[in-house]
Amino acid sequence: MTKNTRTPGHSPKLTQVRKLSIAGVATLGAATLAFSLAPSHTQTTTNDAAISAAPVVFSQQPIKNVQARLTDQLAGTSLKTQAIEAKKKAADDAAKKAADAAAAKKAAENVRKVQAASRSVQRPAIETVAFKTVAMKTVALKTAATKTYANNLDGWIRQSLDIMKRRGIPGSYNGLHRNIMRESSGNPMAINGWDINAINGIPSKGLLQVIPPTFKAYHVPGTSWNIYDPVANITAAANYAADKYGSMDNVNSAY
Repeated sequence: MTKNTRTPGHSPKLTQVRKLSIAGVATLGAATLAFSLAPSHTQTTTNDAAISAAPVVFSQQPIKNVQARLTDQLAGTSLKTQAIEAKKKAADDAAKKAADAAAAKKAAENVRKVQAASRSVQRPAIETVAFKTVAMKTVALKTAATKTYANNLDGWIRQSLDIMKRRGIPGSYNGLHRNIMRESSGNPMAINGWDINAINGIPSKGLLQVIPPTFKAYHVPGTSWNIYDPVANITAAANYAADKYGSMDNVNSAY
């Protein structure tokens, strides 16, 4: 037989390892017992109720801040988009105005060029006509100044006709000659001493038998004031006949 070494009244001394083993077994046993005693649905309900009843707390401030930042970002983006569109529209309007102004300027320049070209074409023609007119007048004046006339009835009539032409007085050689021959027979010193004018003290005188008041009233500048001067007498009488009858050509009797 094995010798009993235990002393009465004393338990064998437990080692540290054994203490730990015993504590672990005890704990595991208690847990097993509690689990076996509790109904299976109780644990589930308890856990669900605990989860449901547990308040879920969210911080509202960060969410609001995020929303505010998003709103600000959207507003800023919208304003930037509007600003870009406004700048683009202003640029387009400015470009259109510039194009319209350039087109109007070009059209005006074309009109000026056409007008200038037209004036340049017309000016030589006008200047040529003006030059010719002046030249003709100069020639006419020189011709009148240098032209000589015979000192007879033919020369007197022709010189008077040239003066009448410059003054715009109508009449022809034949009209003048015919009336001169009827009134004075071509005598520049003829005087009528028997008609009503003579009776009234203002006898008719000269080639076309003009009374002094008529000669004075219808005297043509550039001719003599002497009523007996052949050219002055013819021209004044032709001027009077043009006023009263339209032309000396229309006179066929005493006038």
